[in-house]
Order: sequence, then structure tokens, then C-alpha cells
Amino acid sequence: MLPGLPTVARPTLSEMISLAGKTAMITGAASGIGKATALRFAEAGADIIAVDVDGEGLQKLAREISEVRIQAKLVDLSNKSEIDRLWDEIEEAPDILVNNAGIYPFKGFTEVDEGFLDWVMRVNALSVFWMSQHMIRRREKRGGVIVNVGSIEAILPFKEDLAHYTMSKAAVIALTRSLARDYGKKFRVNVVIPGGIYTEGVKKIAKKLGIKAVGEAKEFMKRLPMGRMGDPDEVARVILFLASDMASYVNGAVIPVDGGFLST
Repeated sequence: MLPGLPTVARPTLSEMISLAGKTAMITGAASGIGKATALRFAEAGADIIAVDVDGEGLQKLAREISEVRIQAKLVDLSNKSEIDRLWDEIEEAPDILVNNAGIYPFKGFTEVDEGFLDWVMRVNALSVFWMSQHMIRRREKRGGVIVNVGSIEAILPFKEDLAHYTMSKAAVIALTRSLARDYGKKFRVNVVIPGGIYTEGVKKIAKKLGIKAVGEAKEFMKRLPMGRMGDPDEVARVILFLASDMASYVNGAVIPVDGGFLST
């Protein structure tokens, strides 16, 4: 038998996709991809630690989840001290960490100042670093799963005035690969790359930009092989796959969920 070849019995499909008996911490869980992920994970049997800065959204999510235990944690992920407090508060470290929270404010490259860039990097990149560090410290002997959420902008920039966002999400991809390399014997660390997902945030941006958004949307759709926007749940399903035993030999992967945009 080859070294390292598993000898466990072949599990059933339902056993592999199940998260029963596990706890998942999901950031940015109050809306969009994070909320869709929380709902899917709960359906799969995982207890949920939902983290967000949106208290009202967290309360709404908690009302929608009844089949498993859910803890709502109001945390500003741009503040490391609040991240540290979060991990001090929880008794047991989660089996699964989904670093989904992110912001994408528009600003021209030459208009970006130190405070703005620092804010974007702290939310989009440094929070992923600190959250993952806590996860690995707390579960160093037992191991676990980390799924990060990047963006197509980190691979193929499309929209203007997002250089800061693009850089922050590229950092998430780099961190994912580095952690998979360093801790692959105990942890599976992968990153999902969404693109063209019709979230609440996208709706707000479109409304704010008005006619300009219409033109950009038409151009985007021309380059989108599937010819439609994606639903947050379509990303959540891939995150669930990566968090489950279905992906037991997937580590350090960068997986687009973008309707084929990156292929064009």
C-alpha cells in the first residue's frame, strides 16, 4: 500500500456532505454570500457562529435558522482587538472558518489616502490573516478547515476605481496558498473566487451609480459566457463543498465561481 493512503471505509454521499456535530464560524454572515453560506451550513447540520458588523442583519439571520444552534457575534473586523475579543469569548474553536466579510468602496487610485487604504486592507486582508491565525492556534493539534472568499478582481480587474480592493483580495489568495503549504497536514485552506454575484451590496452600488452602472453591466454581461448574474447561494454551495469531506483532498485551491468570466 502506498504511504499515506487512507484505509477508512468508503463513506456515503450524505455522510460526506454532512456537517452534523461541527461548528462553523462565518464572517460577513448578515447578508449576501455570507448569509447564503450560513443557511446552507445550517441545512447541512453545522452549528453557526455568525459574525458581522450589521446587528440587525444578524438578528434576522438568527430568526431564519432554527434547526441548529446559532450564535450572533457583532464584531468590527477592521479592529484587531475586537477579533481577539471574539476568539476569547468562544469556548470551543470552530471546526470550520469561512472568511467571507469584505468591503468594496469605489475610489480613484490617485484619490486614495492612507486612512482609506488602511481601512480597506484591515477589513479585506488583515482580518483574514488574524482570523486564520486564531483558528490555527486554537486547533493546531486537531486541525480544521478554512475557506476564504476572494474576488475575480484579484485575477482579472474589470471595474475602475478598485485598485485598493483588487490588492486586498490578491492578498487573500496569497495567504490561502501559503497557509495550505505550511499547515496542510492538519488544515485544508482554500479560496473561492466569486464574480458577477447579485448580492445586496451589488444592488446598492448599481442604484448609486445609476446610468453608469447600466453601461458597465452590459459590458460585463458581454464577457460572461453564461449570460447571467450568479446567485449568492451558488457560491455558498461551493463553500459547503470545500468545508465538507467531499473536498477531503482539496487544499490550496483557487476556485472561481464566476459564470466563466475568467475564461474569456
